[in-house]
Amino acid sequence: MKQLRMEQLADGIFAIVMTLLVFEIHVPDLNGVVTASKLAVSMVSNIPAVLSFILSFILLFTYWRSHHFITSVFAKNIDINMTNINAIFLLFVALVPFSSSLLGRYSTNIFAIIIFSLHVIFIGLSLYRMRRYAEKSVQIETDIVTKYESNHAYVRILFPVFCAVIAIVVAYYSTTLSLFLLTIGILFNLSRRSTSYIFAFLRLFNRNLEG
Repeated sequence: MKQLRMEQLADGIFAIVMTLLVFEIHVPDLNGVVTASKLAVSMVSNIPAVLSFILSFILLFTYWRSHHFITSVFAKNIDINMTNINAIFLLFVALVPFSSSLLGRYSTNIFAIIIFSLHVIFIGLSLYRMRRYAEKSVQIETDIVTKYESNHAYVRILFPVFCAVIAIVVAYYSTTLSLFLLTIGILFNLSRRSTSYIFAFLRLFNRNLEG
């Protein structure tokens, strides 16, 4: 299979899935005289769905960007194993509208938060596996990257996974804090310098241990 075909498939699936997310945001269906206050109150009930849409859209965008780098820049060619890992990754991507809708409708329900968190974990781990395979495989030629660049790339992939794992545990005590952790994990990759802060913190932590 040519590498371009896999890239086109991924781009098509991401485009469709990111578009489908918006269909869970519904215009209020009101009866009788619709006043401004009545419409405003009804719109407020849509806030969880809107926030879930934004969160899921950002999640897909940041992982699409990482996927693009791995399959179009980092890896210079592909093999059957790479395409299989890619298929698993895209399977989880295609399911995002379901978990996003579930979270939007039941944002305070522990089970809905756990399902969404597990989804974030599976997407992140499958992308991590894809990069690791490309990096270690003798069949795939990869772009030359420094250890510094590689470490930062893995942090970008795995930080949302880490936050999602913690969010599952925290959900049993506070759904609000759990949602906050998920949000932080997903928004993390929007900042170009986010990984620098992580490594700066780790260096500070190591110095404190040594002291």
